[in-house]
Amino acid sequence: MFKTLSAAALLAAVSTTAIAAPEAYTLDASHSQIVFNYNHLGYSTSYGMFSGFNGEIQFDQEDPAASSVTVSFPVMSMLTGWEERFAHFMSPDFFDGTDEEMVTFTSTSIEVTGDNTALITGDLTLNDVTKSVVLDAKLNQIGDHPMAGKPWAGFDATTTLLRSDYNLGQFAPFVSDEVQVMISVEAMKAA
Repeated sequence: MFKTLSAAALLAAVSTTAIAAPEAYTLDASHSQIVFNYNHLGYSTSYGMFSGFNGEIQFDQEDPAASSVTVSFPVMSMLTGWEERFAHFMSPDFFDGTDEEMVTFTSTSIEVTGDNTALITGDLTLNDVTKSVVLDAKLNQIGDHPMAGKPWAGFDATTTLLRSDYNLGQFAPFVSDEVQVMISVEAMKAA
């Protein structure tokens, strides 16, 4: 009888492991930001931000390389801190932005580089141009949120983009073509 129970328990454990899959986490829009900066004529570093965006992480804690990320937000949700700069970014000099124009990122592969780090490769669509980019990502923490009482995860990531890759290279090289991007997101386990 003991052998039968042990075999049944082993079979159950193996079948549970075999069907383990990534779990859906929804971005917490109130605690997710994308901050970018660029050199302005050598005189200053200018900053902008996107916040309040939607996205989903399919997170596999046992096999992080099997995880995936999708994010989207309207280009018009950009924050610059100065209305005239925002208007210039949305002009034909740059985005020629409309309410319908979306920025999207969809991961295509994840390479685990350490206990809590990975390189996330994905397709970034910006200004109607799609290019492959690599995010240098770090898992900050995963566990039960002390106030929400449900599983939560937090990640940071960085990358560097070239404006000219996305037909946004106006005034380069005086205004730097390179844009530094810093991402910080929180995500809650989907119900």
